[in-house]
Amino acid sequence: MMTSCSHPFASLDGQPGSPLYRQLYDRVLAAIAAGTLSPGDRLPSVRALAKDLGVARGTIELAYSLLTSEGYLLALGQKGTVVNPELQKPLLSAPALSVSSEVIENSPDALWRPPQLLPFQMGVPAMDEFPRKIWARLGARYLRGMRSGDLDYPPPHGLPALRSAIASYLQVSRGIDCGAHQVFITSGWRSSLSLIVHTLLRAGERAWVEDPGYPTTRQVLRQFGIELEAVPVDAEGMDVEQAIARHQAAQVVMVTPGHQSPLCMALSLPRRQLLLEWVARSDAWVVEDDYDGEYRYVSRPLPALASLDRNGRVLYAGTFSKVLFPGIRLAYLVVPQGQVAAFERVSRALFSAGSPAITQALVAEFIVEGHFTRHIQRMRRLYSERRALTIEALERSLPNGLLVERSPGGMHLVLRLPEGVADTALTEQLLAKGIAVQPLSRWSVSSRRQSGLLLSFTNCACAAQGEQLGALINRALSRGWLWSGRTPHPTNQGLPERPH
Repeated sequence: MMTSCSHPFASLDGQPGSPLYRQLYDRVLAAIAAGTLSPGDRLPSVRALAKDLGVARGTIELAYSLLTSEGYLLALGQKGTVVNPELQKPLLSAPALSVSSEVIENSPDALWRPPQLLPFQMGVPAMDEFPRKIWARLGARYLRGMRSGDLDYPPPHGLPALRSAIASYLQVSRGIDCGAHQVFITSGWRSSLSLIVHTLLRAGERAWVEDPGYPTTRQVLRQFGIELEAVPVDAEGMDVEQAIARHQAAQVVMVTPGHQSPLCMALSLPRRQLLLEWVARSDAWVVEDDYDGEYRYVSRPLPALASLDRNGRVLYAGTFSKVLFPGIRLAYLVVPQGQVAAFERVSRALFSAGSPAITQALVAEFIVEGHFTRHIQRMRRLYSERRALTIEALERSLPNGLLVERSPGGMHLVLRLPEGVADTALTEQLLAKGIAVQPLSRWSVSSRRQSGLLLSFTNCACAAQGEQLGALINRALSRGWLWSGRTPHPTNQGLPERPH
């Protein structure tokens, strides 16, 4: 049995070649492969190992969580963390483990998220402000009134009450003229996109995707054999004119028009009109991913692209993960009238009963009773305050010349880094300190990758968090090794002067 005094991980190299958590990850695997750690052996506690190695607890937690997610370790709560007792000797080959981990880490469009909520983590609403008492009351009422029919599988396309509630909400809030029969309930964005591909596309067909854009979208499309054309994004959103003029024709266009993911601008009205004209003329489709369109802070939320569609070419995808909470695993897809029958056939055959009936029923009641609209209004005010607080705190502590882009809406901020700074290395350093930001470069498709940080402000309730992040970035940039190919200036770290 391992103890904090007898572990085989005596020291970690602080050089920039490999992050500390990865070094520990590799050493644990090597110890397992060599037999130093056997199935069932207990590892040192996070606190003890962090103290012994002189590193942050977040570094140990990250290495342990990766090993646990891959099946090599087993977390037993208060009993500690052990080597998985079910590991078989053939699985403990060090060379094979090294190759597989590299493939996973370097696979295109892979976004990793920590096993627990961390400050600035993307894609997570304000967990501390969700109306739990209202949700519990609705749940208790549903359970008291359950009948035997409620125990059966839910309808394959979604609970009628929820489909109707969503359709009514979208007509008022997003200007989308749709009926309940056009709304399909799914278990998330991956599920919605998979349903679209199964119904409308074939392997080998082409999709236009935003560059930079949401990596998961590209990941799902590639899994289905869809060829991708990366279309650059500028201040007006996806450059539709360039796509039409220079790129091969596509069967589908993936776009985030309300709040571009990740750069936060809106698709301009002329480009919206041009895109709709082109897809109607080309017999193509537009998939509108409206992942956080409810949140805009300088004006009213923009109308959905689907509200302008007069030819039945736009499929509108929404989610409750960003508005309510991620664990709900509930999303929806609004399809054109002419495609309802096709989507019903595929949904019934491949995607039936994707979300529990109780979850759908609670969300339907949450919407119908007005809690949903009130919750969005409260969150819009709260996020506006937290957004301003985070920006001010960051800019007080960031190096001279680094500014946060003040986007008009959404749930995250973009912090541009100087040219030549490795944003992936910086995010690794911050993650070891317990801060989960994402590197902008990982969201790019082409080789012209932009360097920056993506950070959510939704769970930042105090200025101290923003100041801590700014100070850590300042300290990391001042060390110099994050720059590739040049040495930063000793006084200003190679940054431009802050504009007056």
